[in-house]
Amino acid sequence: MRRFWLIAMLCTVIFHLSASAQNVVPEPKKIEKRNGAYHIQTTTKITHSLGLRSLAERLAEYLPLDIREYNAAERGNIVLLERENLAAEAYRLEVSEEGITIEGGSSAGVHNGIETLLQLLPSMVYSKELSFPVAVGCCEVEDEPRFAYRGFMLDVCRTWMSVEEVKTFIERLAHHKINKLHIHLSDDEGWRIEIKSHPDLTEVGGFRGVGSPVAARYGKWNERYGGYYTQEQMRDIVEYAAVRNIEIIPEIDLPGHSHNLARVRPEILCNYTPGLKASDGYDTRSVMCVAKQSNYDLLDDVFRELAEVFPSKWVHIGGDEVNTSQWSRCPDCKALMASEGIGIEKLQEHFMNRVAKIVGNYGKSPCVWNEAMKAGTLTKSAQVYGWESVAACRKATAEGYKTVVMPGAYFYFDMRQTQREPGHDWAAIFDAKKPLSFDFAEQGFTEAEMANVVGVQASFFSELYISHRDDERDYIYYQTYPRICALSELAWRGEGGEWKTFYAKMVESHYSRMVAMGIDFRLFPPVVSYADGVLKASTDDSAHIYYNIVGEAEPKRYERPITTDKPQLYSFFTRMGGAQSPEAAVKSHWRMLQPVVKITSSMEPSERFPFSNAEGYGRISRTARVCREGDWLLYTFEKPVSCRRMEISTGNLQLPRYIFNAGYMEVSEDGVNFKRVGDLKNGGCAIENPSRPIKAVRVVCTENGNGADFVTVQAPKVYPKL
Repeated sequence: MRRFWLIAMLCTVIFHLSASAQNVVPEPKKIEKRNGAYHIQTTTKITHSLGLRSLAERLAEYLPLDIREYNAAERGNIVLLERENLAAEAYRLEVSEEGITIEGGSSAGVHNGIETLLQLLPSMVYSKELSFPVAVGCCEVEDEPRFAYRGFMLDVCRTWMSVEEVKTFIERLAHHKINKLHIHLSDDEGWRIEIKSHPDLTEVGGFRGVGSPVAARYGKWNERYGGYYTQEQMRDIVEYAAVRNIEIIPEIDLPGHSHNLARVRPEILCNYTPGLKASDGYDTRSVMCVAKQSNYDLLDDVFRELAEVFPSKWVHIGGDEVNTSQWSRCPDCKALMASEGIGIEKLQEHFMNRVAKIVGNYGKSPCVWNEAMKAGTLTKSAQVYGWESVAACRKATAEGYKTVVMPGAYFYFDMRQTQREPGHDWAAIFDAKKPLSFDFAEQGFTEAEMANVVGVQASFFSELYISHRDDERDYIYYQTYPRICALSELAWRGEGGEWKTFYAKMVESHYSRMVAMGIDFRLFPPVVSYADGVLKASTDDSAHIYYNIVGEAEPKRYERPITTDKPQLYSFFTRMGGAQSPEAAVKSHWRMLQPVVKITSSMEPSERFPFSNAEGYGRISRTARVCREGDWLLYTFEKPVSCRRMEISTGNLQLPRYIFNAGYMEVSEDGVNFKRVGDLKNGGCAIENPSRPIKAVRVVCTENGNGADFVTVQAPKVYPKL
């Protein structure tokens, strides 16, 4: 399907500026169309001033033309120049009938001008298969960004991404003028950057699952998996990003989110013996001890080596979601609090300030998550990342901290986009419309607070990515695009935009660009209606519409309205190259049953999260201990249930964690005799079109432990016959 779209776009050789000049993402401050066009020929040269050779080479990847140094006497070329009278990221792009000139205040400004030029060309330029000659309409663009920080945070801890995958992600960020990549290199699940003085951090901590001291989470339960970047590989990534005007800011998340580190180096933990009965002996602690000098010595080594790899002045040292109860049980931490005259609420900032000093010793400045400043004693040299809420961002700016604004309800792109799509939902459920709508004035930021806003950033935490790695389409891009397009618009302009106008230029021009880039982005779902026995589907983006029929394996191309008296059997979705929409259908298609059920188990229920939660189809339930081989969960229905599908899942609602890592599912028609129907995958299993009503379902565990001290128990999902 993607090849079809690329071939179709190859047919467009001559491009007219009238559409594209108005459809640049992000929108330039000033763009003036003029009469005429410049024709790029195979004989056209890319010429550049000193210091811009790497940018000329990058442009030549998309426009395979000869490169030479700039000669003022030469005409009819694409010219790249630096101009001292422009701000660093500002640029001026002029297309005349004689040639194309891009002037920037620095290489960063020239990069921005190149990205705008690419958007003035046919979309096929992004596939690197553009045919010459090609016409570019005459115009003049003057532009510069509102914010110097336009960022994205990429989590490579929960789901390992190879060097090439990271580079591809960087390339696509660069096309949207994102200029900071905050890369999350350590967390509970992995340590991803080589520390030569402590090779075990990656040789052991870069992997989890079978054979690793770090338990599997989120997927791949039957193998050891993961990876890490050598320092040489990371230097290569940093250099690759720099050519694309992207500064990489590394993060080592401390003192919490250190479970992986603790499994490799148990000595970093607090000095007490935890109760491990519920977890069958697996130590789930995740917080570094504040009182141990050896921990600071270890971190000194880590940040010394990071300072040699990353040229950025910034190093993110974490500070979020710290379980301080571990410190409250530690005699050494208690003694430290007594000697310093502080309470536990200030212990985290004591730690963060010590780590900030270490970072400073190597010429770097610290970045922190907003929790790190709550006690009021954090060094003002820190740059705060406000993720929890708009209020947290405003508090940081009001207290004088330079702040990156990124409240999760607007900018966490791991959130699901509708209720029925994959993703988290703790912050909000939203699509690309919401980040575009963010307005600093409407959110209450004062002029004084805005003076401390350095920019905006979005995030993708990758807990769900690992269990979607085998999907036909790349899950990370489905989650992040076109939301990154909206982020780009907001970060560049500095204010929210009007969705209708923005969406129009996406549909008219930018969707085809993303198809040519190879991005598996999310399309908006089609509109479905049913009246007078006729089922209709439509879309406003020129994507092809397909439909599924319940009980049939393959989708069909939608060509015309469907006459039916059972519209609930149909669901519709759209495709455009690698892009796809979520399914849409009439309301009755999504109906689910909630039969009365009793849940029992070989494991005692949690007092706080009893099985009655799941029995009521409301909140989740938990067991009081982790699972062992032979443990079971039994779902007994008050009356036998007739259905087309029944799912039973252990683990969290949005992702496979706290599950039966391995096991099987069996069903019974009488509640006494059971028949095995399938093996668990990521903690769950389903039965399709059972031939007879189901009285009971049992899931049985075949593997000890899950890296936690409980199992999450979900309500059954029961789909009615249609």
